[in-house]
Amino acid sequence: MSENIKLYQGTTELTEKQKDDNKALEFIKQKLSDLFNMKNIHFLFGAGTSAGAIPTMKELISKIEEQLDTTQKEKFKNLKEKNNENLEEILGILYSKRVYNKGLQEEDSQTEELIKIIEDTIFDKINISFSSDDALKILEIYKTFYQKTTYRNKDLARVNIFTTNNDLFNEKVLDNLNINYNNGFGGGLKRFFNPSRFDFTFSKKIENSIEKYEPLDNMVYLYKLHGSINWIEAEGNSFFNIKEINKPNRDEKNILIYPNPLKQGKSLTTPYTDIFREFQKKLLLDHSVLFVVGYGFNDEHINNIIYQALSSNSSLSVVVFNNCDVEDLKDCKKAIFNIDDKRIYKIFGKDSNDKHIHYFDYIVENLIPNLNENQDKNILEKFTKALSTVDKEAKNENR
Repeated sequence: MSENIKLYQGTTELTEKQKDDNKALEFIKQKLSDLFNMKNIHFLFGAGTSAGAIPTMKELISKIEEQLDTTQKEKFKNLKEKNNENLEEILGILYSKRVYNKGLQEEDSQTEELIKIIEDTIFDKINISFSSDDALKILEIYKTFYQKTTYRNKDLARVNIFTTNNDLFNEKVLDNLNINYNNGFGGGLKRFFNPSRFDFTFSKKIENSIEKYEPLDNMVYLYKLHGSINWIEAEGNSFFNIKEINKPNRDEKNILIYPNPLKQGKSLTTPYTDIFREFQKKLLLDHSVLFVVGYGFNDEHINNIIYQALSSNSSLSVVVFNNCDVEDLKDCKKAIFNIDDKRIYKIFGKDSNDKHIHYFDYIVENLIPNLNENQDKNILEKFTKALSTVDKEAKNENR
């Protein structure tokens, strides 16, 4: 009986009948392989996919404190103690105080300075050098992920990646692998946001003599739900005036949502409304599966879209790689763990080497199928079949 490796479908544990953890892992791999054959596959990436290279909230607090003077440290200390050292709550309070002061037309330079230090520190810690050992390790994980998932049968939809992360790991790897991706920006020297681009299908011509096309093999749709460190407000020939730049810099007009409880309201502004609308649209497609990796279900505006989609789309499956760290799932505070719906899968636990199977690196290396292997196999089969046909025709001609 499997004790450490868990796969739940709804509230039913499917791995309970497996003889041991190795059998449970094989069972999970087979289930995931089946789900990867669905017509539409989507991924939701959270902070966990970049963990190790990007600081956690607790680590960010320490980095922020290093930038504060004595007066600011005292104020920040009071905010920490009264808000359980929750950086999101701290920022939310400071933002609310700024709005309050503006309403009274009162200046509060201390609050403004503290907000700026916090935002600058967060930005700097996201805008990392990709040459560090930690960054290179995460880059390799992303690289393997895209190498495994990019190529799909042409009859199936291209992969959709939704991420709450503001970093550039996805873009960096996609560029390095020469994989085409659509993130809603278009242009040449100046790339501006245009949500209509998400409806574009990129194809290649397969017959020179006739107008015949097929979808690109290596194509990814990338949706950054909370913006990006390389997006800024800028004047240009665009309805949205949101520009993508090559080299991120800390600009007061940066387009990204900093962690705070007010981010749901912020997500109702451009360009977030357009990107969240795409998230809703994709989850309503028939025969879809959403794989949730590194996301802790702490953003209600994102959770609500997932729940609404489950309520409306009977052919949607959701696979959650996450651990609640409780002995009984009934005690889990994350609502999705307590929903008894056969379309919702929960995968977590440790293997025989004490490695967490719900961590991004383990998922990529050991659990998700390599779609490129299937692609290579199909190419080889087509070549073998074609060669056999040519041999038969040659033999018939020689008779």
